[in-house]
This record gives sequence, structure tokens and C-alpha cells, in this order.
Amino acid sequence: MGVVFRDTLAGINCDQLSGGFFDGWPNPPSTSTFLKLLEQSYAIELAVDEQTGNVVGFIQAISDGVLSAYIPLLEVLPKYKGQGIGTTLVKRMFQRLEGLYMIDLLCDPEIQTYYEKQGMQRSTGMAIRHYSNQAGHIDNKQND
Repeated sequence: MGVVFRDTLAGINCDQLSGGFFDGWPNPPSTSTFLKLLEQSYAIELAVDEQTGNVVGFIQAISDGVLSAYIPLLEVLPKYKGQGIGTTLVKRMFQRLEGLYMIDLLCDPEIQTYYEKQGMQRSTGMAIRHYSNQAGHIDNKQND
């Protein structure tokens, strides 16, 4: 399986995002909401299967572009795990954000070791989760 990495959504449509991301989420976003969240990100990195053209992994960052960035999502489809795709996505994103003072993310304790291997350090954080909004909220007025 050949995978190419891209930092743009050019040529990517909803059909290429429907491969099973957000597995296990009680309220996963639709593919159109998924596309919109990628479009509105400060930076994205995609892993695309060369044969199918489908996105098989992604990472996104939101940022003020001055001091800080937050990485809310990194995901690789199960079929493509263990090939270094996630590590490559993280490295590419860190390179893009290296001029910023801080890069933060929150993750479950069992994933912290993975991010330590990527050069991050453990930190204390706080969060609010509105799981009823997990599918995403798109203001219809913005879409008219």
C-alpha cells in the first residue's frame, strides 16, 4: 500500500473521507462536517492511499498563528496502523508549527507514551466535553 502525504485538501471530497474515521465515537461527525473541520483548520496533514485516493490518516491544528497551536485530532485508519503513518503526520505537523511558542494537545493516559516518543512532554490540562455536540455544529447561516 503506497501512501503519499499532503498538506492541502485540494482535490479531496467527502467520498475520500468516508473510510471509517471516528470509530467508537458515540456521535461521530458526518463526512461533510469532517471536511469542514479540516477546511477551517489552521494546518492539516493528510495521508492518502495512492491506489484509491482515499484519506487514510490525518492530523489537524488550530492556532492563533502567533504563539500557540492546539492539535485536537490525529487519526489513522486501523488497516493502515503500524506503518509509521501517524508518526510521519506528527513530524510534518511539528515542522509546520515549529515557529510557535507552544504546541498543545490533550490525550488519554494510554496514548501519552506515543506522544512522548514524538518529543512532547506530559503536562496538566483541563477539558470540557459536550458529547451531545460530538457530531459537530455547523451554523446554517454560514452555509447559505
